[in-house]
Amino acid sequence: MFSHPADFTPVCTTEMSGFAQRKSEFVALNTELLGLSIDSIHAHLGWVQNVRENTGVYFDFPIIADLDMKVSKLYGMLQPNESETAAVRAVFFIDPEKKIRLVMYYPLNVGRNMDEILRALEALQTSDKYKVAMPLDWKKGDKVIVSPPKTLDELNERLSDDSLEKVDWYLAKKSI
Repeated sequence: MFSHPADFTPVCTTEMSGFAQRKSEFVALNTELLGLSIDSIHAHLGWVQNVRENTGVYFDFPIIADLDMKVSKLYGMLQPNESETAAVRAVFFIDPEKKIRLVMYYPLNVGRNMDEILRALEALQTSDKYKVAMPLDWKKGDKVIVSPPKTLDELNERLSDDSLEKVDWYLAKKSI
């Protein structure tokens, strides 16, 4: 789920277009897109159509019309230092169990980085699948971090495991 401050605004138009243009990548990662702003459904419809007519990009995903700001307040999308009446640029990664796994906030004047959003999504999914952690700047295909040992037996096993790239006993990486 991602919020934007307002329909018919320049930065929001580029961001929503980015989500729309890369929707297939999200679908390939078994992820649904859900937008939100405090604009009305009529504003959303007009904006979606305006962008489609002017750029050929179609926002083919739901956009919540949060007029009463109930969802925005619930998820902390209204930031006092930014605006009391416009949702900040936020991205929420919500897993299939409805648990929020990651939140990214951006100020009103800075657009999101779609590559980073997709990288973070893929990192979360890979971490869940293989029960590993991700090092700095991890990308698909890079080595992952193996959890540190918690017992002396695990430590001895770690030290004798030649399949791991060991920086030290507590930091080891492997390919998956």
